[in-house]
Amino acid sequence: MFSRALWLLPASLLLAQTAPPDAGAIARTALDRLLARNFAELTTMLAPQAKTAYPDAAFAKMGSEIQSWGPVQDIGAPTVRKIAAASLIAFQVKFATQTITFQFSVTEEGLVTGMLHSPAAAPWQYPPYSKPDSFKEREVTIGQGGWQVPGTLTVPAGAGPFPGIVLVHDSGPGDRDESIGGVKVFRDLAEGLATRGIVVLRYEKRTRRYPQTTQMKDYTVEKETLEDAGFALALLRSQPEVKPGRVFLLGFGLGGYVAPRIAEADGKLAGVVIVNANARPLEDVALDEARFLGVNGPQMQTLIEAAAKIKHLTQADEDTTPLLGMSGPYLLDLQGYSPTGLAKQSAVPLLILQGERDFVVTMKDFALWKAALAAQKSVTLKSYPTLNRVLTPGEGAPSEAEERKPGQHVSPGVIDDIAKWLTQ
Repeated sequence: MFSRALWLLPASLLLAQTAPPDAGAIARTALDRLLARNFAELTTMLAPQAKTAYPDAAFAKMGSEIQSWGPVQDIGAPTVRKIAAASLIAFQVKFATQTITFQFSVTEEGLVTGMLHSPAAAPWQYPPYSKPDSFKEREVTIGQGGWQVPGTLTVPAGAGPFPGIVLVHDSGPGDRDESIGGVKVFRDLAEGLATRGIVVLRYEKRTRRYPQTTQMKDYTVEKETLEDAGFALALLRSQPEVKPGRVFLLGFGLGGYVAPRIAEADGKLAGVVIVNANARPLEDVALDEARFLGVNGPQMQTLIEAAAKIKHLTQADEDTTPLLGMSGPYLLDLQGYSPTGLAKQSAVPLLILQGERDFVVTMKDFALWKAALAAQKSVTLKSYPTLNRVLTPGEGAPSEAEERKPGQHVSPGVIDDIAKWLTQ
């Protein structure tokens, strides 16, 4: 029941900073009853489908695990994530022997529809392809005015100048490492590429540093992503270790979806790497993901109706009630946007990569990129049968649980493919 769901929707939906009035308190009560192994009272809080999913045997197993971890020493503050009509609330609980993350899904009616627990993420370790003695890092600041964000420049050792690349986030308020579950996607990319002679700039997303931006009337993908990408490209070109004419951009998820817009606005990119990015409108991807996650009945019908309304918005709907968490200005800014169409008109070389086990942006989208652009000599497309959303390998059906496993890193094959393309 717990997923990093609806990835491609903007931060206003994905990681809203507020929950329905009592969702956090309800989740904390459920956690307290779970830790006390008071399963009878916990059951009264569950939605009907959740009661079926948690029979007595499941509670007995859960109780045994909790007991084996020893006494509770600390319960961290909750983190809240809003997805469609539900809120996901997570707590880190420190036991005598280990730290466990508990997550609860709470509906707007105050019912618990899912519970999950997993070990807290282990400290990040260098991937085998990162050679720390082959690069250095320094802090930088991206942006201007009241919207400056911190970043990290990873520079290969040596005189240079080197090719350079800016990494652009997926949706949601990402940190500079694009930390997702147990994987730091951008840190892996930065260190892997810098080890191979490429300067990499990554930065904190504006919606993480300034979450209030999502509530502004003029909030669009321009404010969320495009402006800071432009500032980052300008900063990278100004660095003495970088060849100004060999500056690239990598867009991940939403960053890849809007990469053709960034390239058009910039006008000077040497190339663009697009990774696990949708070619379809955001609302279409959101519906497919909801189906994958098992959303059905009235809740699914509500999402379908919202997606249909999005298709027919006009400028008169600028002040409409948010649909799928996106405001009127945000939706109207993207209306009619075709990333494949814009990319086809561009002469900028493209490398388009796709993990075939991504359950958010699927091979449907990769097929659209391929159909539109495969005939262009400046476009290279490649998919990876075993890789998932965060570019780590696995088998069988993909899941969010797979992404939370500690000690994982972006596949070395992806690092190699990007590095070779950038330096060829």
